[in-house]
Amino acid sequence: MKSYRNHVEMNQKAVIFLADGMADEPLPELNGKTPLEAARTPAMDAIAREGRSGTFLTLPEGLPTSSDVANMSVLGFYPERNYPGRGPIEAVSQEIRLAPDDVAFRCNLVYVSSDGVLRDYSAGHIDNAISAQLIAALQKKFGNDDVTFHPGVSYRNLLVLHGKKFSEKVNYFKPDSSQDIPVAELPLTPADDSPEARYTVEFLDRLGKLAAAFLAAHPFNRDRKAPANYIWPWSPGKCPNLTPFEEQYLGCRGAIISAVDVVKGIGKCSGMTVVEVPGATGFIDTNYAGKVEAALNALRTHDLVYVHVEAIDECSHLGDLKLKMQAIEDFDAKIVAPIRAALANEPIRFAVLPDHPVPIHLRKHTTTPVPVAVCGPGIEPDAVDRFSEQLAPSGKLGAMKGDQLVRLLLKL
Repeated sequence: MKSYRNHVEMNQKAVIFLADGMADEPLPELNGKTPLEAARTPAMDAIAREGRSGTFLTLPEGLPTSSDVANMSVLGFYPERNYPGRGPIEAVSQEIRLAPDDVAFRCNLVYVSSDGVLRDYSAGHIDNAISAQLIAALQKKFGNDDVTFHPGVSYRNLLVLHGKKFSEKVNYFKPDSSQDIPVAELPLTPADDSPEARYTVEFLDRLGKLAAAFLAAHPFNRDRKAPANYIWPWSPGKCPNLTPFEEQYLGCRGAIISAVDVVKGIGKCSGMTVVEVPGATGFIDTNYAGKVEAALNALRTHDLVYVHVEAIDECSHLGDLKLKMQAIEDFDAKIVAPIRAALANEPIRFAVLPDHPVPIHLRKHTTTPVPVAVCGPGIEPDAVDRFSEQLAPSGKLGAMKGDQLVRLLLKL
């Protein structure tokens, strides 16, 4: 294997294994263990055993409990200072050029039952091709100088409002945290007293009702168990402006490997290299081997590689314990283990952590600090021998936040 020591700056190299939504709470059906603790995770346990453990605060108080905030935090981009909203981050990922007055919303295709209850934030994890055609149909029917629809991955799409009459100052409910609640209890509301915010809410309310009637009659939704019969705009914002990764970390180069636009968008907003992996889906059928190959290749020319896997988060929102444990074990066996094995003789530092908890019984994100473990050259082990929510707080890393993790990994 070509040596990883040849990078001209001779920076300390590192890999972050990011398991989206993996953290949980002890469950009676697992005899007081969390899904992570009950799953078979020898590769993650080895990182904890060979290094140090602690916790990381990924969701600062006062911000949305969402993956964009959490992943910005892990990478040290301080969302409490410059959080732009999820919509514009994903717009950057999709290379949608936002004008200064544009407001980008994440726009889920969701399933609302006949009794008006939000039943599924993902419309049954709608197929990419069908989702793209529904978004194209919405664009053809409703798109104009004021609003455009843009397809993403599966249910994860975008809606952009154009013009000074619109505002990003809108309160919203996160759809994956609002399942089984009547839609009438989850309205968009103005976040300030401006006429622009009020008009934005009124415009989207009218559009949502028209779109619901249109989608309900669409042939692609016929006979589906969870039809994509409703649009859900949320997390709006304007064009983001993050500090470049190389500027923040003294010339070090970073690479992002992910299936989802929100994480890829953070990378593009900060000048990191975003590596596209064919077959990366954001669910349990993702191309694990492709992500491993991409990570090893990226590490030849970059100092830090961020390997993000979305599947565990999706299983958590489904409330499927068996599937969540399978996704955790797949992450350990198909991502962490092979990358660690390939780099066994190289001076690489490794970290593993979730971006936030998704307790299986809640099916939504919580703000509890997540477990983190770090190992590699110069990191003396502590007494923690397994990667665990309940053991990590006793480790010698302590309570981490901000850019502490990345600076530790890159020895800055």
